[in-house]
Amino acid sequence: MINEQNCSMLCDFYQLTMGNGYFKTKYAERIAYFDMFFRRVPDGGGFAIAAGLEQVVEYINSLHFSEEDIAFLRGKGIFDEGFLGYLRDFKFTGDIWAVPEGTPVFPNEPLLTVRAPAIQAQLIETMVLLLINHQSLIATKASRIVRSADGRAVSEFGSRRAQGASGALLGARAAYIAGCTGTACVMADELYGVPSTGTMAHSWVQMFDSELEAFEEYCRVYPDSVTLLVDTYNVLKSGVPNAIKAFDNILKPLGARPKGIRLDSGDIAYLSIEARKMLDEAGYHDCKIVASNSLDEYIISDLLKQGAKIDLFGVGERLITAKSEPVFGGVYKLVATEENGEINPKIKISENVAKITNPHYKKLYRLYDNETGKAVADQLCVYDEVIDDTKPLTIFDPDFTWKKKTVTDFTARELQVPVFIGGKQVYQLPKLCDIRAYCASQLGTLWGEIKRFENPHKYYVDLSESLWTIKHGLLGGKGGL
Repeated sequence: MINEQNCSMLCDFYQLTMGNGYFKTKYAERIAYFDMFFRRVPDGGGFAIAAGLEQVVEYINSLHFSEEDIAFLRGKGIFDEGFLGYLRDFKFTGDIWAVPEGTPVFPNEPLLTVRAPAIQAQLIETMVLLLINHQSLIATKASRIVRSADGRAVSEFGSRRAQGASGALLGARAAYIAGCTGTACVMADELYGVPSTGTMAHSWVQMFDSELEAFEEYCRVYPDSVTLLVDTYNVLKSGVPNAIKAFDNILKPLGARPKGIRLDSGDIAYLSIEARKMLDEAGYHDCKIVASNSLDEYIISDLLKQGAKIDLFGVGERLITAKSEPVFGGVYKLVATEENGEINPKIKISENVAKITNPHYKKLYRLYDNETGKAVADQLCVYDEVIDDTKPLTIFDPDFTWKKKTVTDFTARELQVPVFIGGKQVYQLPKLCDIRAYCASQLGTLWGEIKRFENPHKYYVDLSESLWTIKHGLLGGKGGL
């Protein structure tokens, strides 16, 4: 798994060729600043959820090149021996700032900023993107699904259809950050503490001579945690009636109560309504109804609009793969260099306006309304700027500069925190349960209009006047070319 492997060679080949080139030029030790950010929220949503920082920290702390790695690279026949020696003794010595996991984030904001010698900053690009892109994608999808359930529990059921073992494990972790109550994946529980839950498969029911026998035996084995899968044959004719018989025959004499039944196929809205009636009539008002079967935020919303009597959703492939839009699209771009203590902003220019970068070493502020506690806007500033939240601040929509809002009576908070300084980890990684609680609290600071699935309200992410002037000065002079 990712936290057990040295992933130093999990990089793009051009990072090594560029590193070798830097090594043979005067740029080997030039300090470079890179921002990791994304350009568009998946599924047309109003925001994303940042995740994956813990694994980035683990990766940086374990970063080294083994003798086998060096021998492999030497066999390519293109790398300077001095550069291979540099890799043999490699140690990250730079600085990293990042947005804490669980933070709602918006396009073009730096989720992570790296300041390091050019070779070092370049070498870590692939893994930084891989780890943050993947978990931020799954956390963002999970947040949508959890919100669609309108307070009902959602458990992640997707391991068997995830893209590989790390996809399953880290996907379960990301889903938990965003509000899922648990996972079907036992290893995610063992490694990360994501509560693992589960009941039975259809094969359990088919293994016995009758459905009733299967249910009764399960009740005998797990009298305190019984949830029965009732759709192996016919939900309303045999599944629910046999579940009720098993509850009556086995659990009642023990003084135990069933936890639930599960529906995994058919017209779940109709079946859940009818099953609820049958359970209530039998005296099992407290027996929950669990639904699974290729669910996502839209299907869950529709089920609830139809009056479905579902208490918990198990969501698999469409969550763990973010099936509707399985790419987060985060990028890692050079934004400045430093020489003799002077920081020189850099910009990437494109005919595609969306791909023009925001230059310079920056600070990211979030502005909170003091009366409501809600986030009202974010602002990107030059690194040495400080927002004075005792004075009104005018924020512009970067896409439509004629649209603006003036913010008063607000508190400005820096979103990025120092993670590594001089190669030393200075950030204490929070517990996963604390990240999850933080995510929930920060979601609570967003207005409902931003959390809509369809046509969400656009959240303002503005550039400070100083940063705007620097950016447009570079564009006017085609800086960086």
